[in-house]
Amino acid sequence: MRQENAITENAITDNALRAPLIQPPATPYFFAMSIANATPDVMEKLVSLCKRRGFIFQSSEIYGGTGSVWDYGPLGVELKKNLKERWWNAMVRARTDIEGLDAAILMHPRVWEASGHVSGFVDPLVDCRNCKKRFRADDQKIRGTPGTPDAQCPACGMKGTLSEARQFNLMFKTFMGPVEDSAAVVYLRPETAQRIYVNFLNVQQSTRQKVPFGIAQIGKAFRNEITPGNFIFRTREFEQMEMQFFVEPGEDMKWFEYWKAQRMEWHRGLGLAENRLQFHEHTKEELAHYARAAFDVQFDFGGTLGFQEIEGVHNRGNFDLTQHQTFSGKKLEYFDQPNNRRFTPFVVETSVGADRTTLAVLVNGYREETVEGESEGRTVLGLHPSIAPIKAGVFPLVKKDGMPEMARRIADDLRSQLPVFYDDSGAIGRRYRRQDEVGTPFCITVDGESTTAGSVTVRDRDTLRQERVDAARLTAFIGEKLRS
Repeated sequence: MRQENAITENAITDNALRAPLIQPPATPYFFAMSIANATPDVMEKLVSLCKRRGFIFQSSEIYGGTGSVWDYGPLGVELKKNLKERWWNAMVRARTDIEGLDAAILMHPRVWEASGHVSGFVDPLVDCRNCKKRFRADDQKIRGTPGTPDAQCPACGMKGTLSEARQFNLMFKTFMGPVEDSAAVVYLRPETAQRIYVNFLNVQQSTRQKVPFGIAQIGKAFRNEITPGNFIFRTREFEQMEMQFFVEPGEDMKWFEYWKAQRMEWHRGLGLAENRLQFHEHTKEELAHYARAAFDVQFDFGGTLGFQEIEGVHNRGNFDLTQHQTFSGKKLEYFDQPNNRRFTPFVVETSVGADRTTLAVLVNGYREETVEGESEGRTVLGLHPSIAPIKAGVFPLVKKDGMPEMARRIADDLRSQLPVFYDDSGAIGRRYRRQDEVGTPFCITVDGESTTAGSVTVRDRDTLRQERVDAARLTAFIGEKLRS
């Protein structure tokens, strides 16, 4: 057998290099997990994989961890960065009617009075006097009415130990300056939108934008959630990708429908399975008092979590700008010069959670497959190639005959254009499996023919098919694959 034909999926051990080449059916990333009812609960396996392969770690783990706070490892930070860049490209760089902003986390406390967060950003909280745990008063696991003898704690099971509900503000409070008094109180922002509203005129006048136009920002937000959980789905520190689109009153519903369609299409473009995406329209009871309309883009995370919000699209009317005008005493009106009139724009908001979307693409991409001729099978992260943290793995088939040197040259050449990983440790099949598990779409192998003919094999993660490519064309070849 010629040496290059030995680069097979059965090459898990050195002896297996003599096994025949197999070609299982293709399973493209965009069809992963898309079979009807194929929404199992993979969260436990995913959490394990994320820690083991360097995607996500528990914060301060050596001290026992910090509740619902997570650190992104080497691969996780690349994945999340790719998602944020894809969003920024779609919302800012590819458009002429949206401007970018990076505003500070700390703001004047009156901002949060104007927005209603100081008085209204609360959840009902109950305590268990026995186990000392805290719950939202509307937690469905609570039996009975909190504060009454029949109420049962969902953690310890004791009856009559739950307190009456009290309001708990979700904002983190701190102090600015050396004196900790009421005059020095500031808050860690619970959302990024308010920064955009107070900078509306700064951006509009400096860029000479005309309504309709938008302002976009990516940034951290903080909420002191009573019952966070489900890995990175609900955390106390998280990242938002928000865009506020300012429109003329009367044009708001037209733009609302436009952005609904645009945002759903963006999520489809990430490779999220069609049957795992849906819109949820807010009922009258769910709508904020100022909202004219609101829809959530929901993704099916599987298991007990099921369909949950990953992005909100809201018609906020002119509430926000009007509130900040009132509290600041400064006009936030748009001057329509051709018609010589002023008006307060309505706002259509799109707000997507970067962490939730990261979790969605991980859940969507996770799959376990059997491979013909193998007993072990393989675990795959079927990530869209554009967001995969590593685009290509580069391997010498064996550590001799000039293969490692050629493989390193190829890896160095590719590294200037895209993220690659060089690996010469273990059997070739195991190296393939390690890259499958982290979502690497292509594996490049240097074999005996490579050193004489100058060609390599490029193996596709989803189909397992291998294609011989001239080494001089690799950058263009991989680039074309990523763009397609």
